[in-house]
Amino acid sequence: MTITGADATPGPEGGADADVALLAQFGYRQELRRKLSGFSNFAVSFSIISVLAGCLTSYSIAMANGGPAAITLGWLGVGVMVTVVALAMAEICSVYPTAGALYWWAFALARTNKAAWAWFVGWFNFLGQVAVTAAIDFGAALTTTAFLNLTVDLPVTTLSTFTVFLVIIALHGLLNTFGVNLVKILSDVSAWWHIVGVAVIVGVLVVVPDKHYDLRDVFLQTANATGLSGTGAAVLAFLLGLLMAQYTFTGYDASAHVSEETHDAQIAAPRGIVSSVVVSVIAGFALLFAVTWAIQDYDGALGSATKFPPAQIFIDAAGNDLGIFLLFICVVAQFFCGMASVTANSRMAYAFSRDGALPGSRLWKKVNPRTGTPTNSIWLCVVCSTLLVLPSLWNTTAYLAATAISVIGLYVAYATPIYLRLRNPDFVQGPWNLGRYSRPIGWIAVIWVGLICVLFVLPGVYPITVANFNYTIAAVALVLGGAALWWTLSAKHWFTGPRTTITTPTE
Repeated sequence: MTITGADATPGPEGGADADVALLAQFGYRQELRRKLSGFSNFAVSFSIISVLAGCLTSYSIAMANGGPAAITLGWLGVGVMVTVVALAMAEICSVYPTAGALYWWAFALARTNKAAWAWFVGWFNFLGQVAVTAAIDFGAALTTTAFLNLTVDLPVTTLSTFTVFLVIIALHGLLNTFGVNLVKILSDVSAWWHIVGVAVIVGVLVVVPDKHYDLRDVFLQTANATGLSGTGAAVLAFLLGLLMAQYTFTGYDASAHVSEETHDAQIAAPRGIVSSVVVSVIAGFALLFAVTWAIQDYDGALGSATKFPPAQIFIDAAGNDLGIFLLFICVVAQFFCGMASVTANSRMAYAFSRDGALPGSRLWKKVNPRTGTPTNSIWLCVVCSTLLVLPSLWNTTAYLAATAISVIGLYVAYATPIYLRLRNPDFVQGPWNLGRYSRPIGWIAVIWVGLICVLFVLPGVYPITVANFNYTIAAVALVLGGAALWWTLSAKHWFTGPRTTITTPTE
């Protein structure tokens, strides 16, 4: 490969030819179809963040631990810190707009042991991508099952929820298989659906209810369902409740993963990363404030038979028919969200396989010549996400674990290239950059990720039993241990990092 590490310099701007030329500098042919505009790139990440999915499907996490204070003030606090992480990532993306993204950046920025850094970041990224797809579609299944229960009396059981999950994730695999043009159209529609949907839900919940929750309690009321007592337990409960916001703000690396399909990628991809987070912070706060302010019966909503508290809040506040309509808006948004997550997940798996890092890479790196999509990688991701959701059939905290796994897997992969960039004095900024604020923003991002990685492996319920065990630490340890063992016994002898796919890269 001609360009590695911080010696890579920004490619020329000025259209599709410049994008192809820059990709060639990195050693890759243009295999995926470059069909996405800057808005479409933003739309993919915005759809995966999906405030109508993440913060509503995980709303009960914060209701139980942290309460309204964690829902509203916690959202704003986490939103600020995530924006810092996104800014630091975007600056690197502007220099290296490749589908491999995080692990490719780690290889480029590491000063020593490049292949090892790329290997472990890639595996954390793959774990996080699979987990976030699993969590999004399982959350969508919870919402859809609640909707079907209210409309056609489908029983809400563990089996029915898992069955709905299988249908949803299979449809996402099929839609992604049909081609990037369909993904582009649906992603654009998704972005507008989310924006208009949030506006409708907020408008209804502000105007329609006869009474609202006490405004002071919306911001200051706390809750503690950890099973522990005391001031320390209350603080722990609040911190655990931040998982709702932190989980919602995942997946915005998608803008980088689809950069090889985006026009003017050095500008559009970093803008997509940052703008998707900033717009989500604003829209999400408006949504969470409106939902929390509209609560009529806190305990009743938390213990709703539908197992989806926002559904009960909608119905209590706006009446049965209008409440079900608001729930329908969420169902559609969450379907779009899961579809975009499979898109990003499959592109990361394709790129990692292109460099020989996944078992069976020869199969997963293939691009369908008719659709221009990595079809095999799409279905690999669907199957892996399904396996991660299987414990939901017997473990009551499976959804919480899937959210925590996605947060840890993705944010370790997010923070590592940022850390390596901070340690690399030769880093050359791209056309989209932070100027003199680059280093302080980068260090704040790294410290924040370190804190949340410790926090979200902690047990959420005491005493700990088989039924409520938070298996996040086990899943992370399994993947990390497996990757380390494979590296030690085999991969270090043959994995050399990103592989060129062209004979003579453009200089």
